[in-house]
Amino acid sequence: MKKTIMTLAALALLSGCSLAPVYERPAAPVAQAWPQGDAYKPAASSESRAAANIEWREFFADDKLRQVIELALKNNRDLRVSTLNIEKARAQYGIERSALLPKVSVAGGQNATRTANNMTPGGEGEIQRQYTGGLALAAYELDFFGKLRNLSESAQQQYLGTVEARRAQQITLVSEVANAWLTLAADREHLRLAQDTLKNQQISYELSKRRFEAGATSGLDMYEAQTSVEAARNDMALYTAQVAAGENALALLVGSSLPADLQPSGALDAVTRLAELPEGLPSDVLQRRPDVLEAERSLQAANANIGVARAAFFPSISLTASAGSASSALSGLFKAGSGTWSFMPQLNLPIFDGGANRARLDIAKADRDIAVARYEKSIQSAFREVADALAQRGTLDERLTSQTALAQASEKSYRIHEARYRKGTDSYLNALVSQRALYSAQQGLINARLAKASNQVTLYKVLGGGWQG
Repeated sequence: MKKTIMTLAALALLSGCSLAPVYERPAAPVAQAWPQGDAYKPAASSESRAAANIEWREFFADDKLRQVIELALKNNRDLRVSTLNIEKARAQYGIERSALLPKVSVAGGQNATRTANNMTPGGEGEIQRQYTGGLALAAYELDFFGKLRNLSESAQQQYLGTVEARRAQQITLVSEVANAWLTLAADREHLRLAQDTLKNQQISYELSKRRFEAGATSGLDMYEAQTSVEAARNDMALYTAQVAAGENALALLVGSSLPADLQPSGALDAVTRLAELPEGLPSDVLQRRPDVLEAERSLQAANANIGVARAAFFPSISLTASAGSASSALSGLFKAGSGTWSFMPQLNLPIFDGGANRARLDIAKADRDIAVARYEKSIQSAFREVADALAQRGTLDERLTSQTALAQASEKSYRIHEARYRKGTDSYLNALVSQRALYSAQQGLINARLAKASNQVTLYKVLGGGWQG
């Protein structure tokens, strides 16, 4: 028994040769620096921490928003599925890894046989019993060519890929929750603006109506004022529906109805603590993003599968063995002289399989090439996301400044025309045109503020921030 165990251990130590290609990370198919041009402003200070090292609790300044994100991380079903996928992949990795070790079991049993009466010398039937007990090793494959080790490596990389997928899912969720919360705040601001505009236009309409009834003006001023009232009423209905849709979208992301005290209120203010995020070098940023790391894990798994396919061309050796004792009586099962053992090695040498092994190897290589293309595409997509966010960042300050000035100038113009109309020195048409310009400028200012805040969130996301915490 001892010699058998030592022999098995020695054979196991001989295994471990791998036929998988040596893994080399493909070169990133993107430029070595971010785009430059009129749309981009100078890079932020490189002394600041990278976005991937900043926890979302530290990045977001609004306490309500932080609590909403916390709820989403606890309740969001998509994130829950990603977490469960990790558990599933971990279990699958455990199954594949267990194949590297022998399966030893305790076996015991009884075999009873009765001989017919007419087949015994005395004419009386006989019952023979055999009791057995011991340890059994069932079909343990010696991994001489790394088949089992590469299967384990592939499962491990797939498991690690699910970990990165979960991180990428969290980054996306944090960004989506923040942007949905900001959009809801902007829609509520639009709704308040439409309500205020309706009130003001209702006053102007009533004034125009009284003047028309008094014969001081034609019906044109009254009807023009009515068009502004109806337009504002239409916008109120539109933004009321958008606010409701925004609340529903946020509830879906959070995974439950949003408490009233966590609803956004007031104007769009700064929601992040950091005004600037250092973009860093593409090679550093992109290779740290979880979605890119997930694609690389898939590539490494496919690389290991080539080793599995190559091992199928070589002989495989499996061992089946048992050791224990046997006796015709249960009381003598473990007495001296009852020892028994069996050792059954089996060699399988592939000779002809109709090209199946070659086809499996071709499939494995094709899967590896597909994984390379997907990895490169993930880098290119990530590069574009960062470049687009940087282009937005480079122009948003100017856009916000000009939109603020436009809103201020439009308000002054409207006040002048409105005052002149009330004094009867100007027609309502000029006041109406200036009012519509003011309304449009105020809407644009809300959108510009939303774009500024959303860009900060998006830039944080595409630079790899949001998975910590």
